[in-house]
Amino acid sequence: MTGPYVPTIPAPADPSPRVNEPRSPTSSWTALRDGNRRFVDDTPAHPRQGAKRRDELAPSQHPHSVVFGCSDSRVPAEIVFDQGLGDVFVVRNAGHVLDPSVLGTIEYGTVILGASLVVVLGHESCGAIAATAHTLATGEEAPGFVRTVVDRVMPSVARITAAARKRGEPEENLYNESLLRTEHVRHTVKMLHSYSVALRDRIADGSMAIVGTEYDLSTGRVHLVQVIGNVGDTVEHG
Repeated sequence: MTGPYVPTIPAPADPSPRVNEPRSPTSSWTALRDGNRRFVDDTPAHPRQGAKRRDELAPSQHPHSVVFGCSDSRVPAEIVFDQGLGDVFVVRNAGHVLDPSVLGTIEYGTVILGASLVVVLGHESCGAIAATAHTLATGEEAPGFVRTVVDRVMPSVARITAAARKRGEPEENLYNESLLRTEHVRHTVKMLHSYSVALRDRIADGSMAIVGTEYDLSTGRVHLVQVIGNVGDTVEHG
């Protein structure tokens, strides 16, 4: 004897992406841009952070983006972009400086895990930029192993200060923190593209892009400053 008829109620549509759903560079950038807009507006969704998501991710991870940023405690990428578990593969060190292990980690996130976007995330009031500018201005070396960070940032800072001197700008303008920060972000993006054949090949076939961004500590907004590849509409709104 069969039991009473129980109607089947369809489950509500789940707008969140499946764990292994492929992303284009444009859709990945849109997800980050929209998440940052929510963060700025103080209306974060805190998406994909529950038990169901943990279960989905247990077998494997397929982040849509790699975020390479500074270790500064005020700039946590997952919060700044309002992303959930498994959405972003984060690489951080002081001053977002490149070395072979960092390049290998970024290639792992893109070539092995399939992320379609690499985001270089700089920020205002960066201590690594300030320390490098101080060394360049005074000749005083940073203490201990901090010196290795300064050495990695130095090429970016030296490029813009040399150009400023060539233009005959006053000495006090040579170490403008905002200009140095932007140049360091741009230089990091260019180095990623030039050093990594794997990233360059994926950009060439349209399956990946690299963007350089800067984070404003007071507003929480992420500004786009450099793009290699195609991320669709790059005009910032609002």
